[in-house]
Amino acid sequence: MGFISGAVPPAPLDLLIVAASTVGIVGLGLIVSRRQSNAEDYFLASRAARWPAIGLALFASNISSTAIIGLAGAAYALGISVYDYEWSAALVLVFFCLFLLPSVLASRVYTMPEFLERRYDRRVRLYFAVLTLVLIVFVDSAGALYSGSLVCRMLWPGLSLEVIAATLAGAAGLYTLVGGLGALMWTESVQALLLISSAFVVAVAAFAKAGGWHSVMTRVDPTMLSLIRPIGDPGVPWPGLVFGIPVLGFYYWCTNQFIVQRFLSARSLEDGRRGALLAGLLKLSGLFLMVLPGTCAIVLFPHLKHADQVYPTLMFRLLPEGVLGFVAAGFVAATLASVSSALNCASALITMDVVQPLVSRIAPQRLVRVGRLSTAGLLLIAVWWTPQIERFGALWQYLQAMLAYAVPPVVALFLGGLFWRGANAAGAIATVVFGTLCGIALFLLTVVLRWVPLHFLYAAPLLLSIDLAILIGVSLSRPAALSTEAAALVWRGAQFRAESMRLRSVRLMVNYRVQAAALLALTACIVAAFR
Repeated sequence: MGFISGAVPPAPLDLLIVAASTVGIVGLGLIVSRRQSNAEDYFLASRAARWPAIGLALFASNISSTAIIGLAGAAYALGISVYDYEWSAALVLVFFCLFLLPSVLASRVYTMPEFLERRYDRRVRLYFAVLTLVLIVFVDSAGALYSGSLVCRMLWPGLSLEVIAATLAGAAGLYTLVGGLGALMWTESVQALLLISSAFVVAVAAFAKAGGWHSVMTRVDPTMLSLIRPIGDPGVPWPGLVFGIPVLGFYYWCTNQFIVQRFLSARSLEDGRRGALLAGLLKLSGLFLMVLPGTCAIVLFPHLKHADQVYPTLMFRLLPEGVLGFVAAGFVAATLASVSSALNCASALITMDVVQPLVSRIAPQRLVRVGRLSTAGLLLIAVWWTPQIERFGALWQYLQAMLAYAVPPVVALFLGGLFWRGANAAGAIATVVFGTLCGIALFLLTVVLRWVPLHFLYAAPLLLSIDLAILIGVSLSRPAALSTEAAALVWRGAQFRAESMRLRSVRLMVNYRVQAAALLALTACIVAAFR
């Protein structure tokens, strides 16, 4: 995709703003970096992060340039039902705060694969680490580089996608490799604020050009403005919303090292919970900042050939000189945030889940060095893969479909291990092996060969049901005693009741359950308004 027809070429001022902003973000990352003496400093920011930084970092990592382009493009092509992925995150994060986060933080693990090892065994840890690394390289990193490169290629049309992707990767890698998660969370907080401001500017410009809210709501097909869609809907059919999106959301927000690493850096359980709820609140803004601008584009530019052109078209056709540079800078910042998050996550996985178990006596300083070298290697792979994404059609569908077939075994292991004491290592290994084979087979039948017309949001719960059946069946047929360490990770009602007693003495405004209830109420109001 080259420069957009009918758009005014970016002025030197716009290019200067983007360049200066990028240099400033990288410089900030280097300034706040400090010498990392051990793995906890480098990978978990010394476990001292406070809740505002956690919430902003979660939002910046998640709402990357990938999500901006993907959400607007999907809203343009399929309707605002794509927002179902956004508001459902609030529900998943509340679930995470209530049931899983206390065990995760109490375990003092470095990674979520390490958490699975404590519940099952080392083989499960290695499987989950490798799966996460593959998804980080081919989904998270490459997707962010691709979407960021689309905008930058319009700023500098003479550069190839490969060159731009490599430049963005190098900028993100520079401060991430030096400073670790501590530097990353500082820059992500700034990037989140810049991103929100930039998206707000585009949303205001889009609605103004389209004639305002009433004009958009009346000129667009009502079916494109509904969050609850029929069974045969190609975007988000309602059974997929009820059963499919929660599977993907649970993996992403509750088990994915890419996200959970920010929670692991929390200085306390309360900071982790408040950070999660802040992220859930910020996610609700996606309807107005990223989804509905795509709906405005239906009115303004009804004949775009590719859904991924929507958001860049809004930027380059509607924004004046200077403002375009500011918004493009926010877009680049979002790309850097997502790529740097993926890099640090991959580094932690390779170092803590692969290298350290194999070389148990390795010095802390060498662990950090291994993390940096492995990060650089994975970054090169992501840069190589980035141009291939153009072959997959719409970016959002590519991202979600990849997860739907890959992650159900992981979700089964976490849910089964969290709520059922009988889940054991034998059942976990069987789930990993046969569940993965089922996912591959279904992917081939539905996506590659197209023999079975099955929506990926139906595939996810179907595979999860199979995986849970395998976990339960094999665990029952080969029972094993639960270790003290594993038993501590199983949720118990007594814990919930004891916390309820403690919270009676806590003021309502700072009670996380009251905050969670308010978040759910706000979510329900938005969904009801656009049902």
